[in-house]
Amino acid sequence: MRLTTRSLNLLRSGRGQSLTEFALVFPMFLLVVLSLVIVGLWIFYSQQLANAAREGARYAAVHSTSSQCPTVSRLDPTGPNQATGYYRCDAPEAGWPRMTARARSFVWGLDATAVSIAACWSGYVTPASQADALPQSPNTFRDCTIGTVSPSTNAGALACPAAATIAGSTTSKADGDDKASSLAYANGTHYPTTVTVYACMTWRPPLAGFLLVPSTIVIRQVATETMQRQQ
Repeated sequence: MRLTTRSLNLLRSGRGQSLTEFALVFPMFLLVVLSLVIVGLWIFYSQQLANAAREGARYAAVHSTSSQCPTVSRLDPTGPNQATGYYRCDAPEAGWPRMTARARSFVWGLDATAVSIAACWSGYVTPASQADALPQSPNTFRDCTIGTVSPSTNAGALACPAAATIAGSTTSKADGDDKASSLAYANGTHYPTTVTVYACMTWRPPLAGFLLVPSTIVIRQVATETMQRQQ
């Protein structure tokens, strides 16, 4: 059976309409699929950074001043709070190599060396800004900062990698970023010192710069732990 000219025209018109609809819909469909992939990767990487921050904070909390190799702040425990045999083992001056290695060891599916780790210590401070104060009035609990920015309340304002923590005027005065040493216990008193770890990385997503995909995304995570006494 031979097709008439009218039938051929209708067939060609239908094919052309299908191609036109495909050309209009496919870019939108592709954009949605790529967006879902990028969002999924962002969630996955955020979870990996959360693991890094949490494990880094746990490591620092366990390795308080009384441990064999303490992870320390810019401040040292002084006077009656001086821990026996204390020394600056895992220190900010060296980038906390042990804590950083521990945190990065829990990162999977991305370049662990791209993950930046920083930390600061919070605790009770006297009216004269002396750190490691007893948890009683008139002393007040003060949150630490990293480069003068609070990781607990304003992590989005922190650079990545984070700026180095600022030392105080002395190793016992809380007038820098750290408000406490890594002291957890001394002379029968448990100190409610906390350590806050900030983990971040700068991520270049797939198809960066294409359509609505940003060229880089900074992913940040923060975790806080209470210091633990080592027996």
